[in-house]
Amino acid sequence: MDADTYSYRRTGRNRATLLAVTGVWFVLVAAILLVDAAPWLMAILGAFTLPAVWDLYRNPESGLDFTPETLTWFTGSRDASVNWQEIEKIRLDTRLDFSVRASAVLHSGRKIRLPYECTPPHEMLEAALNARGIRTERHHFSLIG
Repeated sequence: MDADTYSYRRTGRNRATLLAVTGVWFVLVAAILLVDAAPWLMAILGAFTLPAVWDLYRNPESGLDFTPETLTWFTGSRDASVNWQEIEKIRLDTRLDFSVRASAVLHSGRKIRLPYECTPPHEMLEAALNARGIRTERHHFSLIG
């Protein structure tokens, strides 16, 4: 892996989302057919899957790039970048749901949270940052980072 360049991409259309939505809808329809659940109640519960269905339909792309000068990321219509010289460290916080959130901590003390959807799996991100010579700091099971 080249330390100066690194690229990661993710799309909204993925197998896990499709399986989760399909599974929820299957359970809701089965509840209506097998245990005579109220269709209006199952429709309300099914409405909670609509944001995931919208992501499957739109298939938004998000990603993160290392260039020699900057750390750049984008998700949907939002994008941002920060110069490597401004970054003191990258903080990786493991949440109670075992997701890992990344924040760029600047020399000024300011924290810039990288959007979750544009960050690679934490092992890959940490390896790429270490290859680039950027210090990482791990915090496990913190509620607020």
